[in-house]
Amino acid sequence: MKLRILSIGHKMPAWVQSGVEEYFKRIQPMMSTEIVELPPAKRSKNPSPAEIDKYKQQEGQTILHARHPKERLWVLEVRGKMLSTEALADKLSTAMQDGADIALVIGGADGVSAEVLAAADFKWSLSDLTLPHPLVRVILIEQLYRAMSINNNHPYHRGG
Repeated sequence: MKLRILSIGHKMPAWVQSGVEEYFKRIQPMMSTEIVELPPAKRSKNPSPAEIDKYKQQEGQTILHARHPKERLWVLEVRGKMLSTEALADKLSTAMQDGADIALVIGGADGVSAEVLAAADFKWSLSDLTLPHPLVRVILIEQLYRAMSINNNHPYHRGG
């Protein structure tokens, strides 16, 4: 199984890069993971609701074009299903047993388009809290690593 994180966004601050790189390095022996940075739509300073919809559409097309044909599409969505780390471990284990590759989407500043949500095989909410985009990257990769640690009986989950 391969997992690709498709993330709309610019270059992240150094502290984010450092955190992501640390967990990215740790997860590789357990699950082939790739982070694909996708360009955000060019935004005006004070966009109207119609412009925001246009940005989401543009970014949605970028996401859907970046997805490989046989990948399952998991989308981070505030109204998605919340999972415990153990439930995430089970979901990843099932995908691995099915031989499924996953494209996991972190949308842009305005969320994801209706087309991306319609194409999603799974909509996942990390939290009821509103989290800043850079922090989502760190939390996501750490939780993926923690879930894979559970699946591989690695001690990180118990004490990390």
